[in-house]
Amino acid sequence: MAESSPISTPEPTPPTQLVPANSATRALNVLGDRWILMILYLAFQRVRRFDEFQARIGLARSLLIDRLRRLQTAGILHKVLYQERPKREEYHLTEMGLDLYSLALMIIRWEKRWFYDPANPAHRLKHKCGMDFTPEFRCGHCGELVSPGDVYVEDGPGAGFEPSQPPRAQRRSTVPAGALNQGNPMLDRAFQVLGDRWTSHVIAAAFLGLRRFNEFQERLGVAPNILSDRLTRLVEIGVLRRELYQQRPERWEYRLTDTGRDLYPLIAELIRWGDRWLADGKGPPLITYHRTCGHRLDAKITCDQCGEVADVFNVTPAEPGAD
Repeated sequence: MAESSPISTPEPTPPTQLVPANSATRALNVLGDRWILMILYLAFQRVRRFDEFQARIGLARSLLIDRLRRLQTAGILHKVLYQERPKREEYHLTEMGLDLYSLALMIIRWEKRWFYDPANPAHRLKHKCGMDFTPEFRCGHCGELVSPGDVYVEDGPGAGFEPSQPPRAQRRSTVPAGALNQGNPMLDRAFQVLGDRWTSHVIAAAFLGLRRFNEFQERLGVAPNILSDRLTRLVEIGVLRRELYQQRPERWEYRLTDTGRDLYPLIAELIRWGDRWLADGKGPPLITYHRTCGHRLDAKITCDQCGEVADVFNVTPAEPGAD
């Protein structure tokens, strides 16, 4: 399956434009691609071989090679020899790649809260305690649940500016909904939120308090037509809502809906992952504090049934068709 041509040709972002350093932005510049997310989704299902990736995704060979190479270059996948003659290699998640599982758990948490489907095995995760559970996002210090209103951010040692990300040769996929999701609407919603870096950048910026078009544009260094398209799509899927703040001429603000605000744990995990793996040596650009206890937020993801930590090593989906 070849990737569709873009719907428009955005104006290129000036290569010298500087934007505020942000770990979520760095993470999304690596992960914000539908094909990459699909590969990662399958990798967590223990798909490892090129032919199986191609058969499951239906992606053109050249595009699959490109995305696998990107993930290797980033340090998320590495090749492991499984056959000597002829030489055959498969793709394994590195420690950096396995650390992305917390993002998957936060997507599933959001999905179960807003789009629960008992027929979806991913919505019936089992923890090591043996119970079906919903992942919870808690403060690692005081143990309380964390929501966006419970935190504040301050500049960290890595605060500053860095060059904006240049436009990609291949932009947001226009593959119809359902073409990539293997009949799973959860994947399609995840692709809408994370599968395009500019869409995700806008969501992350909204959590920093940005509301107006010019604020998003200045913060992200994004071309106006790209920004207009992504804001429209986020309104359509219910993550943002438009509010009129000026009559003549009409001016609109974009505010997170309740559904959008509930994406905060996902954005927080993007920041954590970016801080850990994509730092430039100066330290995190932003530091998040938990208002409730006053400590720096060091979140943990837990099982809502037993309260213990949930991670890639102790969580399994329910079997398809199981009661």
